[in-house]
Amino acid sequence: MKGNKTVLKRVLQAIGKYKIWLAGSLVLALVTVALTLYAPILVGDAIDYILGPGDVEFAALFSLLGRIAAIIVATALLQWVMNLCNNHLTYRVVMDVRTSAFDHLERLPLKYMDSHSQGDIVSRLVADVDQFSDGLLMGFTQLFTGVMTILGTLLFMLSIHIKITLVVVLITPVSLLVASFIAKRTHRMFLLQSGTRGELTGLMDEMTGNQKLVQAFGYEKEAIARFDEINERLKKHSLKAIFFSSITNPATRFVNGLVYAGVGITGAFAAIHGALTVGQLSCFLSYANQYTKPFNEISGVVTELQNALACAGRVFELMDEEPLTPDSGEAFLEEAKGQVEIDHVDFSYSKDRELIQDLNLCVKPGQRIAIVGPTGCGKSTLINLLMRFYDVDNGVIRVEGRDIRKIPRKNLREQYGMVLQETWLKAATVRENIAYGKPDAGEEEIIQAAKASYAHSFIRRMPKGYDTVLAEDGGSLSQGQKQLLCIARVMLCLPPMLILDEATSSIDTRTELKIQNAFAKMMEGRTSFIVAHRLSTIREADRILVMRDGQIIEQGTHESLLAQGGFYAELYNSQWAV
Repeated sequence: MKGNKTVLKRVLQAIGKYKIWLAGSLVLALVTVALTLYAPILVGDAIDYILGPGDVEFAALFSLLGRIAAIIVATALLQWVMNLCNNHLTYRVVMDVRTSAFDHLERLPLKYMDSHSQGDIVSRLVADVDQFSDGLLMGFTQLFTGVMTILGTLLFMLSIHIKITLVVVLITPVSLLVASFIAKRTHRMFLLQSGTRGELTGLMDEMTGNQKLVQAFGYEKEAIARFDEINERLKKHSLKAIFFSSITNPATRFVNGLVYAGVGITGAFAAIHGALTVGQLSCFLSYANQYTKPFNEISGVVTELQNALACAGRVFELMDEEPLTPDSGEAFLEEAKGQVEIDHVDFSYSKDRELIQDLNLCVKPGQRIAIVGPTGCGKSTLINLLMRFYDVDNGVIRVEGRDIRKIPRKNLREQYGMVLQETWLKAATVRENIAYGKPDAGEEEIIQAAKASYAHSFIRRMPKGYDTVLAEDGGSLSQGQKQLLCIARVMLCLPPMLILDEATSSIDTRTELKIQNAFAKMMEGRTSFIVAHRLSTIREADRILVMRDGQIIEQGTHESLLAQGGFYAELYNSQWAV
């Protein structure tokens, strides 16, 4: 986690883009403080015009009252404009930070998403940025005016009576010590609070997103126990943070009382000896109150800023994660024919655990390559490498003879159509979900793709057909229906190469046979990689790769591999064993 000074520096850099609004806020703060501090002088003069019973200078008094009323109205108006400037500045900065964080998130490698809780990431982009905005807004609205009020009251008090002003200045360090004591302890507490809040959000996201599994495996008690444990830690951290921050108000009020008492006593003796008028004493007491009040506000701002900086630090931590290696753009592919070479490739997710070692493969255009093997053997990893979701550690993967690391990722992925076992649908209409990869597709194209994937019949039965709005991740659709829509999405684009990773795993047997026929037509002339567990679905593949422990241990056609009587034959026969 970055230090406070580094985070504050970056926050100031973000604010620097809006110098005009910042300057406007500062000027308005200066003017409103000046008007606020000028009013007690007029009130003191008004008191001095009331000399005694029957001895009041009404003409001068009414003139002063009019000026006081005008100052109050002008101050209120200028404060309203200042708040508009502060709001604009704060929410612009927060919008920039959140946008930059989300943009950076889109450029992070897949390994970051795989190694971090989704709930924690969401917490950083939503809750932490909101906390940061609250602290920033309080800082602008109270810190500027508070500091200027302190400086302004000192100047006005010095102009009235230097000795009494020294009493105020001598008691001031007590308030500064209180603020320093609180600031040092609250930052660590707010940091722990923010991190634990992200952990709790991650657990809630995990449990709510997988509620069926939770209930199916009777995990409710364990989930509640985990929630209670994290929630208890959040309570402890929050209570400590709130406790230390709540010391601020009573402590600074105590200092306020000391200042006010000191001014009252010394001012009374000065008035008795004729060094001050009653009106000046009243003005001085008003200034003493205004002088100490900002310390209350600034102390509150300090604790809030500690929370804001802790949250900003978590957001900046995400923004400082190493992004994807930039695309070189040296080898742009207009349209691939489907030739893929894997040359002495090594890859592992972590350095201490090797996965794929010295993998070699040459695929000719139009070939159907099936990949089979036990769980964890590297099938899905190979797909991730082909699509450049991960880059190889050693060796090279080529498409049309070009190193894929020199092909822009977007350009490379446009050459592939992918249907995964895990479906994904966005909160949008059926039409928009099918046309996700081709937004400009016409109505007839979308319908033809849906018919080819056998999704058209159930779409027609939906309330608004293709205009039916789906909830996030498909809402109430069955897993099979979701998968059919994902298949339709690929059939609409039909790129030169296909990746089918258990693409029919959630579809009933009758529909699967139809889909297999549709796939057969779709794969004609296209290089296809088919990951399958049900070996009966890959009999027609031109070549079957049998993987184990990151290695291709056997390859050939279905018949030749069965004839070998090796690992593939063992896997195939085990699926038909009674």
